[in-house]
Amino acid sequence: MAKTQKRPMTKAQLIAHIADKVELTKKQAGEVIDLLSETAYKEAKTGFTIPGIGKLVVVKRKARMGRNPATGESIKIPAKTVLKFRVAKACKDAVVPPKK
Repeated sequence: MAKTQKRPMTKAQLIAHIADKVELTKKQAGEVIDLLSETAYKEAKTGFTIPGIGKLVVVKRKARMGRNPATGESIKIPAKTVLKFRVAKACKDAVVPPKK
């Protein structure tokens, strides 16, 4: 028998949950979420941390050789700057307990 997979929490569900726990209106909770997102976008260039969850970091990738999967031809992939999210240890341990 196949397991039923639980769906990820939607933005509306997150807003409702926060509003209920902190006794705010849904509109106020939505504004808090939007402000957190806006701040993360602006501060991501220098690194942005959400304590206990993780941080956004800018990473410079080197140029490298790759392979076109359709033709098998070698291609040069140029260097580029990307944004990564590094999950905090506390978050990892809460979701997947460490092996002993």
